[in-house]
Amino acid sequence: MKKQLLFLSVAAFIVLGGCGNESSGQPVSDMNHSEMNHSSSGEVPNGLKEANNPTYPVGSEAIIQSEHMEGMKGAKATIVGAYDTTAYAVSYTPTTGGEPVKNHKWVIHEEIKDVSNQTLKPGTEVTLEADHMPGMKDAIAVIDSAEDTTVYMVDYTPATGGEPVKNHKWVTESELSAK
Repeated sequence: MKKQLLFLSVAAFIVLGGCGNESSGQPVSDMNHSEMNHSSSGEVPNGLKEANNPTYPVGSEAIIQSEHMEGMKGAKATIVGAYDTTAYAVSYTPTTGGEPVKNHKWVIHEEIKDVSNQTLKPGTEVTLEADHMPGMKDAIAVIDSAEDTTVYMVDYTPATGGEPVKNHKWVTESELSAK
């Protein structure tokens, strides 16, 4: 009887443990952002140009329409920076180990090491200088897509509750809507 109980306990632990990554609705290969602090210092990379006439000027408010991380979609954001650049979705394996991160949005042109002024094409291999998440800086990445756009640094409180996020990098113009 004790062996059967032990076996059932171990089986239940394995089954329940295997479901943990899928319960968020995110692909298993995506990094779990729920335990991360999504705030940044607000520093921007050298060479990043402020947008001349952004749709959402600094100090204005907008609603986030993307769900890069839990609680973003529907959150009210205050614009703290607006910059014209190329935003890239990238796939990479963190330098700290772990599962590859697929289609991470967004790394901007100025956060890529030794890059020319030309927009990079999908499939191009690059080295990241971005440090948005553990293991991102110096990781080798592949460009999944590129979008010339205005990117925004925003402050927001997750729509699901929790601590306010300051200087979140980056949300593209198409991921915001008027209040």
